Amino acid sequence: MSMSDPLGDMITRIRNGQSARKAIVSAPSSRLRANVLEVLKREGYIRDYSAVEVRTGISELKIELKYHEGSPVISEIKRVSTPGRRVYSGINDLKRVYNGLGIAILSTPRGVLSDNEARVANVGGEVLCQVF
Repeated sequence: MSMSDPLGDMITRIRNGQSARKAIVSAPSSRLRANVLEVLKREGYIRDYSAVEVRTGISELKIELKYHEGSPVISEIKRVSTPGRRVYSGINDLKRVYNGLGIAILSTPRGVLSDNEARVANVGGEVLCQVF
């Protein structure tokens, strides 16, 4: 059976892994998921990630979760734009997450960027998720 929201699935795996205090969680690999993980790594929300080939042509992402003094670094991660309801935002309409303490991850014509990087590049796009 095919998955209707692969990015939402990965976000849920990260949320569940951190609530269970896991060090590493895995998710099926795709280019969009890897780009979102790259933004999370740049912003300091995860330790690292790597693509591991399970079988020929099938790869999996191993995500190393990050903790600070025993509590998860990501206190809230939620999907904004879903397959049933896409949410797009221009750069002027882009709201700050928790007054700038969190980030929004956008899919823009220049690639997957955080909201701060999108403001610097002056591009809007689809708001994929919010992280705090």
